[in-house]
Amino acid sequence: MMSEDGIAADRPVGAGSRRSTRGVRVVWGERVVAIGGDAPVVVQSMTNTDTADVIATVVQVRELAQAGSELVRITVNTPQAAEAVPEIRERLDAIGVDVPLVGDFHYNGHKLLTRYPDCARALSKYRINPGNIGAGSRREDNFAQMIEVAREHSRPVRIGVNWGSLDQQLLARLMDENARRARPLDAREVMREALVTSALESAAAAESLGLGPDAIVLSTKVSAVQDLIAVYRRLSERADYPLHLGLTEAGMGSKGIVASTAALSVLLQEGIGDTIRISLTPEPGGDRTREVIVGQEILQSMGLRAFTPQVVACPGCGRTSSTFFQTLADRIQRFLREQMPVWRARYPGVESMQVAVMGCVVNGPGESRHADIGISLPGSGEAPVAPVFVDGERSVTLKGAQIAEEFQAIVESYVARRYGTALEQAPTPQASAAGSD
Repeated sequence: MMSEDGIAADRPVGAGSRRSTRGVRVVWGERVVAIGGDAPVVVQSMTNTDTADVIATVVQVRELAQAGSELVRITVNTPQAAEAVPEIRERLDAIGVDVPLVGDFHYNGHKLLTRYPDCARALSKYRINPGNIGAGSRREDNFAQMIEVAREHSRPVRIGVNWGSLDQQLLARLMDENARRARPLDAREVMREALVTSALESAAAAESLGLGPDAIVLSTKVSAVQDLIAVYRRLSERADYPLHLGLTEAGMGSKGIVASTAALSVLLQEGIGDTIRISLTPEPGGDRTREVIVGQEILQSMGLRAFTPQVVACPGCGRTSSTFFQTLADRIQRFLREQMPVWRARYPGVESMQVAVMGCVVNGPGESRHADIGISLPGSGEAPVAPVFVDGERSVTLKGAQIAEEFQAIVESYVARRYGTALEQAPTPQASAAGSD
C-alpha cells in the first residue's frame, strides 16, 4: 500500500505467512548456510576481539559457533586485521570449526579487500555500509571496487545501512524533496525513508555492477523498536532480497534482551526477516555467547526453529518450600545446552524435547505430564518425594539427597532411548533403583 505521497505505508504483511525472498548461499568448504528462500531464519553473531589478535579471535569464534551461531562476523578495519584473517580461517579449519566468517568493512573496505586478496578469499561474505565508504564519485568508485572483489571471489554481500552513519547526501536530497511536498512529512518519516532508499539504491547499484540478486542481503538497522518495525515493514514491501534483522545497539542486560525481543518478534510474526543478530552489550567480562542464546530463544519461543531442549519451570510462590526446584531447573537447563554440541549430531530431533521442573503439586504433575519428561518436586506440607513423568506417564518416584543427580541421569537415558539409534539406546532406570512408590 502506498500513501498519497508515494511512500509505502507501514502495515503488516500478513501474520503467520513467511515473506517470499530470493535465496542467498554463504559457503565455506562443504558448509553451506542458506539465507532467505525456503531456509529457516539464521542466527548470527559478531566477535568483539581485536581481529589482529589471532588467538583471541579464534577462541571467540569457536565459542560463538559452539553456542550455535551459524555465521560469525569479524571486524576488518586495519591492514593488520586483514593480514590476520587467513590465519584465523586456517586455525579454525584445523580445529574443525567450519562456521563461515563475514568481514565487517567500514571506510577503508575497498582498500583492504583489494590489497589483501587472501583476506578476501578467507571470508565467506562481506558487509558493506554504503553510508561511510566515501562521498560523491569517490563513494561510487569505492563501492564498485568492493563489489568487483565480491564478484571475483563469488561472495555474497550484506548491504547494511545504519541509522548512525546514513549517507548524508541522500538524506539531504530526500529532505529537499520533502520540503517541496504539499504536505511535508515529519523529519523522522524522512529518515526512515532515507534508510530504505539507501539500501534499495545500493542494491540496484550492485546489480548494475554485475553482482547477482542472489548474492545480496539487505539490512536497515536502527536502535529504537518502533523505528525498526516501521522501516523493515516498508523495506519488505519494496524488495524481495533476504533481510537481516537486529537493533543496531540493543543495550545491556534485560533492556537489550527485551528491546530486541519486542522488535524482532513483531517482524518475525509478520513473516519478515531471514537472519538475525541480537546486538547485546556484554557486561564487563560477560559471555559473548549470550547474544546467540537470546536469538535462538526468540526463534524457538515463537515456534520458528528448535535449537535445544526447553525447560519449563514455575516461578515459585508461598507453596514452594525451598529454592531447590530453581537450582534443579537451572542445572538441567545448563546440562541440556552443554550436551547439545554432541547431541545435535548424535540424536536428531532432541532439540524439540521439553523438560518440566516444577515446585509443588498445584501445577507440577500436570505440567510434567505435558512435557516429554518432567519432575514434580514437593512443596510446603507435601510428602518429601518427587514423582517423575515420562511421555505423560508416571515413571518413578525419587527420594533423598541425590534427586538432582538421579533426575539428570533419567533425562540422559531418556534422550538416548528416544532419539538414539538401536545401538545407542539405554534402558530407563528402574523404579527400584531410584526409590519406587
